[in-house]
Amino acid sequence: MAIRFFNCATMFPRFPNWKVGNFTILVETDQGPVLVDTGLGLHDHESPTRRVRMFRSIFGIPYAPEETAIRQVEDMGIAPRSVKHIVMTHLHFDHAGGLPDFPWAKVHLHQKEFAVMLEPKTWLERYAYDKADFAHEPIWVTYQDCTEKWFEFDAIPLPFKPRIFLIPLFGHTSGHCGVAIEDGEGWVFQAGDAIPANADFDVTPMWLNRIVLGKHTQRIQKFAKEHPEIQFLAGHTYQKI
Repeated sequence: MAIRFFNCATMFPRFPNWKVGNFTILVETDQGPVLVDTGLGLHDHESPTRRVRMFRSIFGIPYAPEETAIRQVEDMGIAPRSVKHIVMTHLHFDHAGGLPDFPWAKVHLHQKEFAVMLEPKTWLERYAYDKADFAHEPIWVTYQDCTEKWFEFDAIPLPFKPRIFLIPLFGHTSGHCGVAIEDGEGWVFQAGDAIPANADFDVTPMWLNRIVLGKHTQRIQKFAKEHPEIQFLAGHTYQKI
């Protein structure tokens, strides 16, 4: 079993002045390769919507179609059509932009995230979801009930081997989830946008984290210190692992 990590959208945000990326994971499973998030897609580079052009300007995202998940999957020697499942932490454009490049794939996510994408209630929700990402009418597979525990967290098991769980971490979005992936005898935990970029808990003050990322940042920081054997990842991570 192999887990591959790659960046699907390099960013140079003006504040703070740093370099980050959009982290995507490819997991070999009993149902073929499974993507966790997609980063930006080809359409975000070739024909971006006004909303995406604005965000690309703010966050310093360059024209780089070679960074899209579908191009990188091809470069790995993997047939894109073999990717039949995509697991989403949430549906903001910078995480879901690659969905149209895999229109045949089933998209696994929390029911609350699906609902808020359909009917955003706040101004941020209205601007952070890009309808162009869903115009191909994805094959949605939604989940709601936590039927197991992953360590101390309520967890939703997904139908794959190795084991993959959705971990509800609502806050950054109404249905935001982390994704826990079994890796041999250990675990990889993609906390998505519930923790700061590069999993650097000291880069931004906790009060700002609570506003932007949600209420779980401090809990995950404590959990990470207690479990050094788990590999913790942020949704916005640049370095290759």
